[in-house]
Amino acid sequence: MMTLARKHDQGAIKIRDIAAESDLPEKFLELILLELKNARIVDSVRGARGGYQLRRDPAEIPLSDIIRLVDGPLAPMGDAEQLRGLIAKDADHRALYEVFLQVRDAAAKILEHTTIADIIAGGKGKKPAGGKSGAGAGKKKAPGS
Repeated sequence: MMTLARKHDQGAIKIRDIAAESDLPEKFLELILLELKNARIVDSVRGARGGYQLRRDPAEIPLSDIIRLVDGPLAPMGDAEQLRGLIAKDADHRALYEVFLQVRDAAAKILEHTTIADIIAGGKGKKPAGGKSGAGAGKKKAPGS
C-alpha cells in the first residue's frame, strides 16, 4: 500500500516493482493485491503498461479500511458489539470490559482518522484527540518542575 501511495501519481505499478520496493515475494504480494482489488481499494491494469494502482487518492484511504480488510477488528480487545454484550452480561468484570471498549474506541478513532497519505508523509499534521502525542502525553508534571 505504501509503494502504491508513494507512486500514486505515476499510474499503474508493476507487481515486480512493488515486490522489490516492499521486500515481499511476488506470489505473496499477488494474494494481498487480489484481496485489495476485491475490496475495491486497488485496480489492476492489463497490458505492457499494466500493474496495480490505488482506486482513490491516498488521502481518502483510512488505515482502518486496510486493517479491517487484512486483520479483521481494529483493536486487539475484540469487536465493539461483543464488548458491549459482555458489559451488559458480566457484572463482575463490567469495569474491565468498559476499559477494553474505551481502548478499542480510541484505537478505532485514530485509525479512522489517519490515512495512507498521512503515513507516507511521516504523520505530519496528525495529532490524537486532545492535541498531545508522544510518551509524555497526558502525564502531569510534578509541582515545581
